[in-house]
Amino acid sequence: MNKKVLQTLEYYKIIDMLAEEADSVLGKESAKRLLPSSRRDEIIGWQTETSHALMRLFKQGKLSFHGLHDIRPSLVPLEKGGTLGMGELLAICRCLEIAKGAIEYNNKEEDLQDALSGRFSSLLDLPDLRREINHCILSPEEMADDASPELKRIRRSMKHANDRIRKQLTATINASGSMLRDNIVTMRNGRYCLPVKQEYKSSFSGMIHDQSATGSTFFMEPMAIVKINNELAELGMKEQEEIEKILASLSALAAPYAEDLERNVLILAELDFIFAKASLSKKMQGSEPLFDQNYIHIKKGRHPLIPKDKVVPIDVTLGKTYDLLIITGPNTGGKTVSLKTVGLFTLMGQAGLHIPAFDHSHLRVYEEVYADIGDEQSIEQSLSTFSSHMVNTIYILKRANKKTLALFDELGAGTDPTEGAALAIAILDNLHSRNVTAMATTHYSELKVYALSTDGVENASCEFDVESLQPTYRLLVGVPGKSNAFAISGKLGLPADIINEAGKLVDSGARSFEDVVTGLEEARLAVEKEREKAVRFREEAEHYKKKLADKNERIDKAKEKILRRANEEANEILQKAKNMADESIRKYNKWMNDSGMTKEMEKERAALREELDKTGSSLTIQTSKKRPQKAPDKLSIGDIVMVHSMGVKGTVSTLPNSKGKCYVQMGILRSEVDVKDLELLEQETKAAKKEAAISHSRSMKMSKAMTISTEINLIGKTVDEALALLDKYIDDAYLAKLHQVTVIHGMGTGALRSAVQNYCKKCKHIKAYRMGAYGEGGSGVTVIEFK
Repeated sequence: MNKKVLQTLEYYKIIDMLAEEADSVLGKESAKRLLPSSRRDEIIGWQTETSHALMRLFKQGKLSFHGLHDIRPSLVPLEKGGTLGMGELLAICRCLEIAKGAIEYNNKEEDLQDALSGRFSSLLDLPDLRREINHCILSPEEMADDASPELKRIRRSMKHANDRIRKQLTATINASGSMLRDNIVTMRNGRYCLPVKQEYKSSFSGMIHDQSATGSTFFMEPMAIVKINNELAELGMKEQEEIEKILASLSALAAPYAEDLERNVLILAELDFIFAKASLSKKMQGSEPLFDQNYIHIKKGRHPLIPKDKVVPIDVTLGKTYDLLIITGPNTGGKTVSLKTVGLFTLMGQAGLHIPAFDHSHLRVYEEVYADIGDEQSIEQSLSTFSSHMVNTIYILKRANKKTLALFDELGAGTDPTEGAALAIAILDNLHSRNVTAMATTHYSELKVYALSTDGVENASCEFDVESLQPTYRLLVGVPGKSNAFAISGKLGLPADIINEAGKLVDSGARSFEDVVTGLEEARLAVEKEREKAVRFREEAEHYKKKLADKNERIDKAKEKILRRANEEANEILQKAKNMADESIRKYNKWMNDSGMTKEMEKERAALREELDKTGSSLTIQTSKKRPQKAPDKLSIGDIVMVHSMGVKGTVSTLPNSKGKCYVQMGILRSEVDVKDLELLEQETKAAKKEAAISHSRSMKMSKAMTISTEINLIGKTVDEALALLDKYIDDAYLAKLHQVTVIHGMGTGALRSAVQNYCKKCKHIKAYRMGAYGEGGSGVTVIEFK
């Protein structure tokens, strides 16, 4: 891309913003070198990396590259066996620490695979080398005492020597205070000295190392500490030798990993650069532009250099149904900003940067972007005359083709309006015939007519509010702009007669065209108001639709919860009834084989009946207010009815009482219901009664099994009455599978006893009979055993 175009479209300002987002010097250098590409695959790859880094930023937070330096110059002597300094080794250590942090950052999401995963997996952490450098070196100028046992011993000795020197100097100062200029200790040539007055230099025992500029003070080393100072100097040399050994050892430890360290620093620099692009996108609220089509379609694009609270988003389409867009409108209305926004977005997108626009905005890949823009809003005002503009235009015409984007600001301006408009139309028509994608701003009405009358060319304008005399900066594609000169002049106070006179001087064709444009503008505003109203109505409809859906969802959830709870309670009751029945059957089977358990059987039966009644009562519910259209005139036990309040069918188990209520059996549920809530199902009732008649005998047997007693009392009956009752009782008891029964006839005259026993002799169901034993009733009863 042409460097001058990059500067004109303010691309370098974006690059400066990108460099600020990078943490390391290497990342900032990569940002400064970034240029747009014209290779689609490369651009899409860059965009994907930026998007994946942005996703990681939102999901995992920021990854720090602070302190990353270019260690490659230090690796050259390392590979040759050289020794690195403390600062160089610390830079290597910092590089390893950043690599470790990046590896841990990537491992936060174990299953994450994206365009950055390969770089993260190529990083290598060298924990032994990293820990050893951190252990030995405290700063670029300081080696740790614990770096080696020998260094620790030397420094301990140096500390003792310094303590001895200080002690001796204190004693000397106290003893020779009058000879000293000041009671201070200074260093001269690495030796501890005292400031001695000139008149005492001969009497003070020591060596002269320096004197003051005036000669009145001599800096002398007391003889008492010369030996200790010599020892200290010797220890200092040993300390330096030991530090060199430690540095050589650390260098030798790092040397085998020179290639790994170089790869680490290059990958980390790339990651810092990519995450800087993601951070810039987050800061600008950008999105990834799509390059899957050969046209530009920017949705709510915002120029990134204009503050967010002042920028007005624009929608621009170019290269889809038209490849030439002509923007008209008043000065300072936003024409040039719209022009720059399209050009800058193209450059940013082709550099792998996100653009501050809505998702699914489209950009096209161009081999070159040309721009002839020169106004006060630009970085520099170098092309302001007609001739200089024309030089740029000629340069563009020579090089433009269908793979280039051309941008012209005020094309044909700076000369006679008639000739300028003619030149502008001819230049744009030439570009249009060569399929060059172009945008141009102008004030010339002739270009508006050209756009209206030429296929593949479209008008656009920047909206202007005449009432407030302020531009709205909205770009309106498809609507030619007006200069609004008369309206603005009138608002500013120009007399009406002057404006009217000026109107008469305007060409009638131009005046008619302006009237058409005015009509179009008024129609557009009316349509826009209607559209806003429709959008508002649609939003309200969506709101109420969502509100209704939420309400239905709550009702469905409540209904599901109620049904689930009812099913659970019904299952509990059913299970309890099953358990009760199983237990009762077990007891009855046991009692059948034990003739002395009659009272227990009766007691258990009564308890069972009481429990069943209690369960039925617990299931009784109140009826709903909902009623059928007409209550049944007459109900019979066994009728099939619909209980409307509950929406279920049931069987009438009792006749209606004085209050008009009866019990209805609905499955395992028995409830008292108002007859007005019932609807007689005649067809189902007839079918049920027919089925009941067929199974009557089976029902009789089951009924008797539940109600038959193990004894019958015939006392007070005549023989004929007694025999009739006995005959029916014996049949019922046999059907109920009773093992034995007791017939109570009393002692009396013996006639009833004889009749009973004669009956027993002839009955085929009776296996044996006997008089009652002691405790059973004696001769007043006959005990019968069935076959």
